[in-house]
Amino acid sequence: MKNGHAHRLLVSSAFGQHALPPNSKLSSIRSRRTPRPSSFPLPALRHLPTLQASKTLHPTTPVVTADHAAGFASTDRFHVMDFHHVEFWCADAASAAGRFSFALGVPLAAHSDLTTGNTAHASHLLRSRSGPLAFLFTAPYAAQHGGADDDDTASSSSVLPSFSADAARRFAADHGLAVRAVAVCVSDAAEAFRASVAAGARPAFAPAELGHGFVFAEVELYGDVVLRFVSYPDDTDDVAFLPGFANVASSEDQSECPPDYGLSRFDHIVGGVPDLDPAAAYIAGFTGFHEFDRVNAKEVGTLNGLVLANSSEKVLLTLLEPVHGTKRRRSQIQTFLDHHGGPGVQHLAMISDDLIGTLREIRARSSMGGFELLPPPPPSYYDGVRRLAGDVLSEAQIRECQELGVRVDRAADNNGGVVLQTFTKAAGDRPTLLLELMQRIGCVEIDDNGKEYQRSGCGGFAKDNVIHLVKSIEDYDKTLDAPTTRVA
Repeated sequence: MKNGHAHRLLVSSAFGQHALPPNSKLSSIRSRRTPRPSSFPLPALRHLPTLQASKTLHPTTPVVTADHAAGFASTDRFHVMDFHHVEFWCADAASAAGRFSFALGVPLAAHSDLTTGNTAHASHLLRSRSGPLAFLFTAPYAAQHGGADDDDTASSSSVLPSFSADAARRFAADHGLAVRAVAVCVSDAAEAFRASVAAGARPAFAPAELGHGFVFAEVELYGDVVLRFVSYPDDTDDVAFLPGFANVASSEDQSECPPDYGLSRFDHIVGGVPDLDPAAAYIAGFTGFHEFDRVNAKEVGTLNGLVLANSSEKVLLTLLEPVHGTKRRRSQIQTFLDHHGGPGVQHLAMISDDLIGTLREIRARSSMGGFELLPPPPPSYYDGVRRLAGDVLSEAQIRECQELGVRVDRAADNNGGVVLQTFTKAAGDRPTLLLELMQRIGCVEIDDNGKEYQRSGCGGFAKDNVIHLVKSIEDYDKTLDAPTTRVA
């Protein structure tokens, strides 16, 4: 027993349960977190500017989270539980939501639009039946029908109090298909906002009560993206998503329900920024999140990256900056920044407990309006996979990974997890937003109640995978540079 949890020497996944040999790298699974001091210092971030704690945050009284009970002192400035949703601002919410639902197998769950009395905007929520994964797509109505900022009636009908029709139109024009808000579930949205602003966060929308105990607030994250705080009481089963949303009627006949491909939650959300250190210092400063991992250009070639995590490591915020590549390779992050029009969410990483099954469903719909997967690496790549993870994945499973272009990595430290990953090509017209599909294998522990769970962030940043995936994305981006043709 360690920190109240028993370690189990097996890998539990959709590939089945595999006993680990004594010499397996996974046979000695350890928590990747280290005990943190009981005071409230800012997280240690290498190469980042020194940050001063705000006097109003009472550094001697840290936020109490579940990690404290396990012997870890949290540096978080407020209690963050998990991702709640991401919101896209777009030109047509129904079309965007329909494509994502069809392509990813995430059913339409709730909506707010003209049919519910909302004259300001149409919003459609997709929510997985496999877990808390949720996408919200919002588009403004035409000004003459209420979708204007100077229309008090329309503003009052919006179920998203921070929504601005004019800002949404500019956002869609500037960035194309893009994420406006990264929402996290917190214990107290008003307190999260207060603590963040006191620690240097730029306020975007002050706390507002939505009804039924829901509270909503926003601070700036990077570029035109906001970090949204959502809190609510436990007894909210009668609320579809947020107050003002209506449930989408579903058939009681399961055979008529839209399929769920197995994507269950966001693993991490990645921002592309021009300068890593100031962006990381800003976010770490107001959240108190600690450094989970980092990657640099010496390892990858064309980018530097840093992952910030909350105390439970369920919320991972990754930042990537471009560096100058060779004459033959241009940083994919620079391509993103150029086409996106500045900083923004560069990709969304989603977890599946059966990645192979999920990818088969996604690939089957690629030619029918779904998302295309990146091409697979050369066959020789999987010879290395056999050496790296042949004791965890069977030969048949490795061949399936090869067929679907899945990259496989394994943590070299005591964490010991195996990570399976691949990407889609750009989700929209611009070479900007990508979708990452992944599975973490290993790090299975048993809590005090005897229930199995997988430790968050199992397998870490999967740096070897990043190297191969970045090159694959950049090779794909080069195919978009068609020669300019002169029109007579």
